Amino acid sequence: MKIVIQRVNRARLISGEFTSEIGFGLLASVGVNVNDTIKDIEYLAKKIVNLRIFKDEDGKCNKSLLDVDGEIMIVSNFTLQARIGSGTRPDFSKAGGSEFALQMYNKLLDEVIKQGVKKVAKGNFGNYMEIDTSLNGPFNLILESEGR
Repeated sequence: MKIVIQRVNRARLISGEFTSEIGFGLLASVGVNVNDTIKDIEYLAKKIVNLRIFKDEDGKCNKSLLDVDGEIMIVSNFTLQARIGSGTRPDFSKAGGSEFALQMYNKLLDEVIKQGVKKVAKGNFGNYMEIDTSLNGPFNLILESEGR
């Protein structure tokens, strides 16, 4: 599993009639890999909510999402599993199939809630989504469960 984490002031997602939004916190784009397991989800959920990437009173990144009572929006993004070799066409063969990816995505949502995050918003799985966001920093990280 590969996740791109962005620290945000706010994020709003629109996908047809579906909308979702958060205030201060994290926007997490998630790419499910064909080899992902529940252990990958547990590892990454714990890592996401405990990353010390929010500023404390001294301006140092010492606080986690839980510490700042932040919100999170988790959006599926199979393109994160793209491999770019010598050519120019992305290879998506490592991306989890739709049914498997949806199952793993939902488990990740559940696990983040279980870790104590009070507001967890989601995307519209498998559909085109527009995301309007105000980045805080910007501060972006890439998390991967492969090779952990």
